Amino acid sequence: AAREPEPLMAATPENSLSTDIAIVGMACRVPGARDAEAFWRNLRDGVESIRALDEDELREAGVAPALLADPRYVRRGAPLDDMECFDAAFFGMSPHEAAIMDPQHRHFLETAWEALEHAGHVPSRFRRPIGVFAGSGHNAYLSYNLLTRPELLETDGFFLLRHTGNDKDFLTTRVSYVFDLQGPSVAVQTACSTSLVAVHLAVQSLLAGECDMALAGGVTIELPHRQGYLYAEGEILSPDGHCRAFDAKAEGTVFGSGAGAVVLRRLADAIADGDSIYAIVKGTAVNNDGSKKVSYLAPSVEGQAGAVTEALAVSGVDAGSIGFIAAHGTGTPVGAPIEVAALTEAFRHQTERTGFCAIGSVKTNIGHLDTAAGIASLIAAIQALRHRQ
Repeated sequence: AAREPEPLMAATPENSLSTDIAIVGMACRVPGARDAEAFWRNLRDGVESIRALDEDELREAGVAPALLADPRYVRRGAPLDDMECFDAAFFGMSPHEAAIMDPQHRHFLETAWEALEHAGHVPSRFRRPIGVFAGSGHNAYLSYNLLTRPELLETDGFFLLRHTGNDKDFLTTRVSYVFDLQGPSVAVQTACSTSLVAVHLAVQSLLAGECDMALAGGVTIELPHRQGYLYAEGEILSPDGHCRAFDAKAEGTVFGSGAGAVVLRRLADAIADGDSIYAIVKGTAVNNDGSKKVSYLAPSVEGQAGAVTEALAVSGVDAGSIGFIAAHGTGTPVGAPIEVAALTEAFRHQTERTGFCAIGSVKTNIGHLDTAAGIASLIAAIQALRHRQ
């Protein structure tokens, strides 16, 4: 049987033990992969999990015949396997309670538990505060599946339908309640940067001593599910259902569904407790473009370069020593050049060396996971580090 690679343990100077953050566990569900190991195999083997959707599948998903007949309709997508499934009994929920919960909340609950399992820490035995920082995508389940059923409004009421597990505000506090986690529980919402901002806030919370372990991540599940999309020239969607990040043929992105979470601890604590350490967070940074963007929906070179420059400064990492960047890489003609220009500007503050750092994007494999896009990229980077590939 193939042996799993040993977790990396970096030789870390003593003076950085106080600020370094260890990633001691991870879990994800992305198109074509049920866990982080399957995700890595797909990335390593160049498997594109954005797939063709046949007519029967599209009709079953509710796509109207007129839309199917439209030549602009792209019959491709990046759906999540077993999107409808949930182990309600494991979390002490009745079938009805689970059925009125947004699939995003269901999948994030399971992903959070799997991440803690991977870290080897059962919440009931970890006697110190555990924080949760995460966000979810648009809560379409409420409008598409629940509010269209008058009997539910009569028996459960709007307040319960919304608060039981459909509002974005309650994603993290549900996890904290079910697992009895008593550290900060913060819902993070910054669009497609959400899950990385969640990691940033988790790192800050650990460094401030607010918690001794933190879950950070995000989830997006597109509803209606297993459908294609209508292409319109000038928008960000791909005309043929393929995402070609950093490619001369790049014409747009494809949206997908997924969930991911990492478990974080202060490095000194992780070493003291004998945790498996899969990667180390040396530094993080967050900012905003303000009004410097080309438009509200487009990024700016200055803003991105500022965030990268700050992260490098905080981390103490030499830009010339970096071998790989898991980039945003949406595959749009506008976004990719801006991202490369921003990275180049940030790196030039430290080095004039060129052609030494690889860049990549998981969006070519699994599509743009929106709120979960960043955590998917982080897990991909962790796996690249672990497998040295």
